[in-house]
Amino acid sequence: MSTKLMNFDNLISFSFYFLTLCCFVSVVESRKLGFNSSLFQEVNGDNDGDDSIVYIWPLPSKYTYGNNTISINHDLSLEISGNGGYSIIVSEGFQRYREIIFKHHSRKKSGVLYDVNKLKIIVNSDNETLNLNVDESYSLFITAENGSSIIQGASIEANTVFGALRGLETFGQLCSFDYGTKSVQVYKAPWYIQDEPKFVFRGLLLDTSRHFLPIDVIKQVIESMSYAKLNVLHWHIIDEQSFPLEVPSHPYLWKGSYTKFERYTVEDAYDIVDFAKMRGINVMAEIDVPGHAESWGRGYPELWPSETCREPLDVTKNFTFDVVSSILADMRKIFPFELFHLGGDEVNTDCWSSTPHVKQWLQEHNMTTKDAYQYFVLRAQEIAISKNWTPVNWEETYNSFKGNLNPRTVVHNWLGPGVCPKAAADGFRCIYSNQGVWYLDHLDVPWEDVYKSEPLEGISDGSHKKLVLGGEVCMWGETADSSDVQQTIWPRAAAAAERMWSSRDMTSARNMSSTVLPRLEYFRCLLNRRGVPAAPVNSYYARRPPVGPGSCYLQ
Repeated sequence: MSTKLMNFDNLISFSFYFLTLCCFVSVVESRKLGFNSSLFQEVNGDNDGDDSIVYIWPLPSKYTYGNNTISINHDLSLEISGNGGYSIIVSEGFQRYREIIFKHHSRKKSGVLYDVNKLKIIVNSDNETLNLNVDESYSLFITAENGSSIIQGASIEANTVFGALRGLETFGQLCSFDYGTKSVQVYKAPWYIQDEPKFVFRGLLLDTSRHFLPIDVIKQVIESMSYAKLNVLHWHIIDEQSFPLEVPSHPYLWKGSYTKFERYTVEDAYDIVDFAKMRGINVMAEIDVPGHAESWGRGYPELWPSETCREPLDVTKNFTFDVVSSILADMRKIFPFELFHLGGDEVNTDCWSSTPHVKQWLQEHNMTTKDAYQYFVLRAQEIAISKNWTPVNWEETYNSFKGNLNPRTVVHNWLGPGVCPKAAADGFRCIYSNQGVWYLDHLDVPWEDVYKSEPLEGISDGSHKKLVLGGEVCMWGETADSSDVQQTIWPRAAAAAERMWSSRDMTSARNMSSTVLPRLEYFRCLLNRRGVPAAPVNSYYARRPPVGPGSCYLQ
């Protein structure tokens, strides 16, 4: 992002003046990390560890810190200003983090003076539109209110409410409960952080067709996404196995749900979108056409080419496209995000050519089945664009007929590396989800491989880099349900989250076991403390429980 925070030049000048004057700052700014520390020593307060490790995940763009410890008042209050400071997104966000930070109850001590009694949040814009390019940058300053600094206390400044939310997350991670004093403290103060994401699209796919996930579970996933500063929930609602979503214009479609108890009403979908927005997370919905759509025909059998050819959908009938159009019209009322996923992957057209009426239609239109596949995808794209959506399609559409794709298409990579460089060279925007490293249902992929992956791999041209929107880790649901979905997502999704948020220069380290691993282990335990059942970092297979007793930080 090129947008700078208002008053940033003055703020950073004050900050560095004060920190330099006090002669105790350790500056860590836009450089490679080279730590050699023991996490177990760090969390136990052993000063023999390397103090240069910063336990913020994902790592901020720029930061400085000192060597003081300051206390935070249990009755921390909020002071707001700026055009957007009075937003309910800010006030409710502050309340959520206040409950996280002060989870431990302790008796109030009379006469105790705290270093920080209020958090100032300044939001410059009152625009609460959450879109792809929303400004998520923020600055955070934490020092004692009674110190000698020109800027005193704790403050977050952001251009938007969503930048303020990211600042609140960082503030929350810096606050630690001290069991000796039974108070919340911030170590290594004073802190100055200026932060913004590397990519505008930092996603997680959640599959609710292979296994139905209750609303509360989806919300738990969204909440945990905010802790890692992910900002797009790719909701893969429907697939060949089940159609759980209510579509008012075609009320029999959700006859394709597993049972009548495993469905999402229109109101449920609105609720999820609203819940996500309050956490700065967009919801990108998907209907996968023309393949992966067998469940559609349980309510409307005429969508099937025949009883023995249940997918792809029947390309010959206008009714098929009328249904697609109606679904998109109903969903457009619910999902305001400008991107909509139309799938288009794994389309096996063999049964088209063996179904008499489809075969005849192909002959009449002088089409092969490959031509018909293209025809279906392009017609679906036109429908989506007519409803003011930008279409996203899996990479098979690009691989098969890139010359005819709508130029607004966002190509979603998944089959392997090398697609985004080609798509960007052809002028398409791209999302990276290489299945070899970023498919979370591949349980044998270790966190290191997730972390080392790079959406910009193979791209050197600056203009092409700008076309890579970011990336997405995919939680396909064939072998995950409410009992284990969070353990499968975390902590490996966090490894990708830092890759998508933080500068490569900030996080490229020769020895990840002594630099990145302690931080990821700490973040996993932070998730556990916040109620997220993240699995041990070093499990040979993801989501497996610990092999024996021990500290969370050493699993």
